[in-house]
Amino acid sequence: MRLGSRKGISSRNFLAALTLVLAGGGLLYLSATSLVAKPVTPLPGPVTTRVSVIPITFDPYNPKKTKFGKLTFRGGLNMFARSAHFGGYSAIALDQSGTTLLAVSDGGSWMRARLDHDGRRLNGLSDVTLGPILDRDGKPVRSVARQDAEGLALIAGETRNGTALVSFERDHRIMRYPFTPERFGPSNGEVPLPKAARSMGDNLGLEAIATIRVGRMKGTVVAFSERLKDRNGNLIGWLIGGRAPGTIVVRRLGGFDITGAAGLPDGGLLLLERRFRYSEGVKMRIRRIKAADLRRGNLITGEVLLEASDILNIDNMEGIAVHRARDGETVMTLMSDDNFSAFQRSLIMQFTLP
Repeated sequence: MRLGSRKGISSRNFLAALTLVLAGGGLLYLSATSLVAKPVTPLPGPVTTRVSVIPITFDPYNPKKTKFGKLTFRGGLNMFARSAHFGGYSAIALDQSGTTLLAVSDGGSWMRARLDHDGRRLNGLSDVTLGPILDRDGKPVRSVARQDAEGLALIAGETRNGTALVSFERDHRIMRYPFTPERFGPSNGEVPLPKAARSMGDNLGLEAIATIRVGRMKGTVVAFSERLKDRNGNLIGWLIGGRAPGTIVVRRLGGFDITGAAGLPDGGLLLLERRFRYSEGVKMRIRRIKAADLRRGNLITGEVLLEASDILNIDNMEGIAVHRARDGETVMTLMSDDNFSAFQRSLIMQFTLP
C-alpha cells in the first residue's frame, strides 16, 4: 500500500498502520547491526567480482519525476554482488571524467569499478575489483577498530593511480595511502589531528573529508566528525593544511549529522547529511557551501539543495563525489553504506547540480 492512500480503510486504521510501518522500519534500521554479515577475515589480495544491478527511480511512485529540490535526478541503481566483501561503502571518489569509481568500506576494503552509462543515465558497473586496505606492515588491516574507513579524498593522481587520504573512526586517524590498480597502501604517513578531535566518540569520528583543489583554499583538506558539537550544538569541522588552517562550524539544522563531503569545481563544498528517528525513519540532505564561507572561525549555514525522506529511494547515504560531465554539467554521485545488513541496500545514484 502506498503511504498516504486511504482507500478502503478508515482514517484511524490508516494512522495505526502508518505508525506500525514507521516503527517497524525504524526497528529494522537500528537492529541492522545485529544482523550484519561483516566479513570476519579480510581479503588476502585483489579479486574481481560481478555486480548485478536493478535500475531505480528516485520517486518510486512517480518514476517520470526528475526534479527534486534544486537537483535533477540522472539515474540510480540497486547493486548486488556474491562476494561477502561487497558492501559497507562509506566514501567514494571519481576521476575527472566520472568514469572510474573508487570506494572504501568500513570493512577494511576498497572497490574500483567502471561506471557505465546509457547516454546520461547510469545503467551499470563493470570491471569491478575488490581488495584489502593495507596496514603499516603491508598486510590487510585485520583489527575491527582499525578497519572502519569513513572518509576518502584524492590528493594526487586519479582513481586508478594516485594518493588518497582516508579517515577512520573508532581508532581516529587520517592516513595517507598511495594506490595502484592492484594495491591500496600501505600508508606512507598520517595527518596530525586537531586537539578537539580527541574527544570524539568511538562511533562518531571523522566521517567526512574532502580536498579543495581550486581558489584561495587550494590544497586545504576539510574534515568533519559525524556529530562533534560546540557549546551551541553546531557541528565542528577543520580546515587542515592550506593557507588558513583552523576550526570551522556548520550550523546544525533539524538534528542532521554529517556523513560525507566533496569539493566542488568552484572551490566550494557539498555536505551529505543524515537524520534518523523512530517516528520518521531515515532522512538525507545535501547542502552546498560557498568557497567564500570556508574561513577559519566561521559559522556556516550553506544552501539546502535537497532534503529527502525514505519515502523516496534512499538508504544510509554516506558516499558523495562530484565531477564535471562532458556537456559541462556538474554531476553529483551518491552511494549508500548497507552495513553488510540484509535489511539495507547498496545504492548508487547521480544528480545534476544547478
